Amino acid sequence: MKRPLRALAAAGLLAVGSIVAVAFGGTASADTQICEQYGSTVIGGRYVVQNNRWGTTAQQCINVTGSGFNITSQQGSAPTNGAPVSYPSIFVGCHYTNCSPGTNLPAQVKSISSAPGSISFNYVGGAIYDAAYDIWLDPSPKRDGVNAMEIMIWFNRQGSIQPIGSPVGNANIAGRSWQVWRGNNGGNNVISYVAPSAIQGMSFNVLDFIADTRNRGAITNDWYLTSIQAGFEPWQGGAGLAVTNFSQTVNTGGNPPPTTAPPTTPPGNGGGCAVKYTSNSWNNGFTADVTVTNRGSSAINGWTLSYNLPSGQQVTSSWNASVTQSGSTVTARNASHNGTLSPGGSATFGYQGSLNGTYSAPTSFSLNGVACARA
Repeated sequence: MKRPLRALAAAGLLAVGSIVAVAFGGTASADTQICEQYGSTVIGGRYVVQNNRWGTTAQQCINVTGSGFNITSQQGSAPTNGAPVSYPSIFVGCHYTNCSPGTNLPAQVKSISSAPGSISFNYVGGAIYDAAYDIWLDPSPKRDGVNAMEIMIWFNRQGSIQPIGSPVGNANIAGRSWQVWRGNNGGNNVISYVAPSAIQGMSFNVLDFIADTRNRGAITNDWYLTSIQAGFEPWQGGAGLAVTNFSQTVNTGGNPPPTTAPPTTPPGNGGGCAVKYTSNSWNNGFTADVTVTNRGSSAINGWTLSYNLPSGQQVTSSWNASVTQSGSTVTARNASHNGTLSPGGSATFGYQGSLNGTYSAPTSFSLNGVACARA
């Protein structure tokens, strides 16, 4: 589904958001009721809790406690095939110039050694919503506006709602299995990790999800983590939903596990390689799924696929490989999890691009410098 940018309900929001940060920037010592559309307060001297009713004019109120918040009233309603009405949440870092006290964010991914987090939720019946962690990243150390990459961890969803984009596979992270979705909401790329069943609470290292996103070619270690948020996206109802406990730390001064690829070897023993290129285009854009197959009798350890895109095509995002473009030349390098192609083995990656003119597919490919047949 396509979702408008969170915290962006009107053209004047950037100005409104900065005013709210001043008007409601105090520390909550007792339970604090917030009904203001973008009202926020500070708890524990380090976390910001925000009402963030960005998608509706109907009233929403939250009760802020010393360790989280609960929704006391949510009168908005939205169809389940569209965007939610709000994102009441608690966060560390910077969100539209509202920065949590003492935060060390934005911080470059390569400087982060760990990011331990813990969350506990209270769920209710009869409402349509998701309960999610939001992790925001950008190539620059942004403290305002829209970030380029949003990672969502869906701990629970109720009703006929779904993440942005479409499923692209599964991942095992933090000792659990997640269905992975990938797409773009019109303003930023989104990768969502969806739990197969409701998770009431969890302690984990946020860096593990960032690493998986990086290994899919969506970000690099030079990008900046700008904020980490946890809360609810309600479509209908939601009174009683609560974040009962939230803890999040970002430790810097060390390096995350590097993305390493095994030594690159050419397709060998006369069998060569084959490439299957499947595309879908529309007026001003396209997607492509590319499958690389080793037709040789020895393993390929580390692969780089090169080819030229026709005029008017530009890669904008990718998954399961690092895909870069210089002029018309595209270079796709394996991710850490799919760098070895055994004899007869395949790896599949994909990307999205912009289109100016009539679409046509590339016609020739080379793998580690060796020409490949079309499959």
